[in-house]
Amino acid sequence: MRVVQLLTACTAVAATVVALAAPAMARADQDRAVQGRQIKIGRDHPDVRVPFVVKRSGEALVDLDAAAPGTDWAVKGDESAVVSIYVDNRYATDLVVSGDQRLHRQLALGTLKAGPHQLRLRFADERSAAGSASVLLDKVKVTTYTPGSADYLALRYAPIVYGRNLSELGTPYQNATTDTPLIAWHEVAPGTAPGRTKLTYSVVWSNEDGGTNTPALMARWGRTTDIEWIYDVEVDEHGNRVAGSDTYQAANHQTLHFSGQYEGDHALLETCTSNNNMCDKVTDPMRFFLSPLQTRPADQPREYMMDTNAWTYEIMSKEMIREGKIEAASDTAPATPEVSDQRNYLFAAIKKTTDRPNTGSSWVGVSIGVRLKNGGSVYLSNHVDPTWSIQRDDPAATTVELPAGTTADDIQEITANRVVVGTDNGAVVHVTGIKRGFFLGQDYLPQESFLNWSGDVTIDAATPSAVIWRR
Repeated sequence: MRVVQLLTACTAVAATVVALAAPAMARADQDRAVQGRQIKIGRDHPDVRVPFVVKRSGEALVDLDAAAPGTDWAVKGDESAVVSIYVDNRYATDLVVSGDQRLHRQLALGTLKAGPHQLRLRFADERSAAGSASVLLDKVKVTTYTPGSADYLALRYAPIVYGRNLSELGTPYQNATTDTPLIAWHEVAPGTAPGRTKLTYSVVWSNEDGGTNTPALMARWGRTTDIEWIYDVEVDEHGNRVAGSDTYQAANHQTLHFSGQYEGDHALLETCTSNNNMCDKVTDPMRFFLSPLQTRPADQPREYMMDTNAWTYEIMSKEMIREGKIEAASDTAPATPEVSDQRNYLFAAIKKTTDRPNTGSSWVGVSIGVRLKNGGSVYLSNHVDPTWSIQRDDPAATTVELPAGTTADDIQEITANRVVVGTDNGAVVHVTGIKRGFFLGQDYLPQESFLNWSGDVTIDAATPSAVIWRR
């Protein structure tokens, strides 16, 4: 049985959590793996045990780089290898690993008391692709956040998400091959009463097998991943949960009060619909305890979290290939609504405001148009389907399908276009910014953004289209 020793390193000063009091000198203890030492977890091999020491009790995270030689998320039957991670023989989380290129991942381990502990790393052969043989881990580091330290409360109340086992969508281990949870994050806002703080948790899945169809996802949301808030909770001025305040996003996007079980302060949820909504009763054998340490700037769309975790675009694209959701390459592909190679798309995000309520069966949306230097055609983000235009006014991501091989230098101008759904309610739209614009490279990773515009362009019934960027 192989043992890899984690060595204790420096102690780092941590900041206070927004809107909550924190004692002076709050700290996060860091325990680091020996640099350069690789851990190999193999099929039909004993579990790897990794001892480490926690100086002060708190909420723990594990950082690591992971690769699984011989796996490929784009190939049916070779999707991934899974490592089940235990702390002191307590099941903490699964780690789904795809590809032989190392990806950095951060997972939660829950509450750990001061003293010696042990990670146990098991190759989950029943959850892994038949041809996968091992997972390689590097730079393993365990960090504990003590009460009062930066982000302690966000970690303390982070939910644990069990997998999905709908019989019509595969095996009980289906999240090892489809709609796998990729990253999580938290957001902090004022609660419903003075002294309270609201914590909201969201997850990015690699796709959704139900719900919005793939072309509409690209047009309306600017990606084919699924992004949902899953759980929120209010805490009082002492950082304690306000009884009965926690809710979750249930089937059909309902907001329901949580009535399930907790592991410590962590609510236990399960992905129980084909479009990744939650239940508060758990039965699935897979478990995902993603770190929610990241957060989203208020002026950025949710897709910003993918932009800062660029590898999520590669997984997203490979799932579309494996599931046969990409149309065959052709010169006419940009004119059809079906999704083509995702490297053909301009990924953009805009800011806009609508001067009246924009709900119900009649509303006014916006599409983005792209005109290239070599022709008069305008390629529209919504593929001329009014309901695929952008309805929401928060910073919103979208994509525009372009001819294969198009680069940033080929774009002459970008327009904002007023789109009426149902009866025209006369709404005026102000477009005030383009937050980013990029293409995916050959490796399906985002290239550098070349769009960053701010201003105030008005589109209305009399002037339904306007140029918002020109080379």
